[in-house]
Amino acid sequence: MGIVYLVGSGPGDPELITLKALRLIKSCDALVHDALIPPEIVKEASPNCEVIHVGKRSGCSSFLQKDINQLLFKLSQQGKNVVRLKGGDPFVFARGGEEVSFLEQKGVQIEIVPGITSGIAAPSYIGIPLTHRNGASSVTFVTGHEQADKKEKTVKWRELAKSSDSLVIYMGIRNVGYIVNELLAGGRDPNTASAVVQEATLKNQKSEITKLSNLVEIIKVNQFKSPSIILIGKIVEFQVNNYVTKLSDAKLAENKKF
Repeated sequence: MGIVYLVGSGPGDPELITLKALRLIKSCDALVHDALIPPEIVKEASPNCEVIHVGKRSGCSSFLQKDINQLLFKLSQQGKNVVRLKGGDPFVFARGGEEVSFLEQKGVQIEIVPGITSGIAAPSYIGIPLTHRNGASSVTFVTGHEQADKKEKTVKWRELAKSSDSLVIYMGIRNVGYIVNELLAGGRDPNTASAVVQEATLKNQKSEITKLSNLVEIIKVNQFKSPSIILIGKIVEFQVNNYVTKLSDAKLAENKKF
C-alpha cells in the first residue's frame, strides 16, 4: 500500500511553497489537487504522474468529500505514493483532518506537510501584522462560510465581537453583510479598522482599508470576490509599507465542472 502525503501549497505564489512540498510533488505517482492551486505548481509533477483535479468552488458542481476520500484510498491501495495537494495549509479550513481520519481508519499511512495559510500571507502582503504588543495580543481565525439561515451555528459572531483583538475571516465575502451585522450587535465598535484582501500574493491582488460600518459597501463597490481574506480589529491600524518587489504572475486555476 502506498503512502498519502497531505500537503499545503501555500497562499498562491508558487515561490511560497515549501521545499519539501515541491520535492514530493516532483516525485509522487499521483497528484490529487484542489481548485486554488496555480498551474505552475501542478506542472512540477513528473510526466508519469497521474494528475487529478478535485477542486470544490462555490457555484460549481464538483467532487463530494466522500468521493475524494475513496479516491485517495483507492490510489494508495494501488501502491501509489499520493500527494493530496491543498491550498494554504491542509489543516486550516481545508478538511484535511477529515481526510486523514478516514485514511487512518483504512490503515493508510499519512504524512502531513504544512503550508503557509492565506490568513497569514494576506495581511503580511499588505503590511498588517496580526499581532502587535501595543495593540493586539490575540488573533482568531474563523470561517465566514456558514449560511445565515443555518439553524445551529458553530460560529458565535456576537461573542467574537469582543473576545479577540483581531479577526481573520476566511470565505466571508458572500456572508459579509450578516457577519458585520452580528459583530455590531455583539458590541463591536462600528469604527473598528477593517481590511479585505483578494488573491493575496498574486498579480491580481487588491485590497482596501476601511472601518467596520463601511466594510459591506467597500466590498460591493470594489467588486471583491473569492478568494478573499477579511481582517477586522485595531491591528489594521498598525499597517506598514510592504514593498513587494513583484507579485506573482501565477493565476488560480479556472473553475471546472464535473
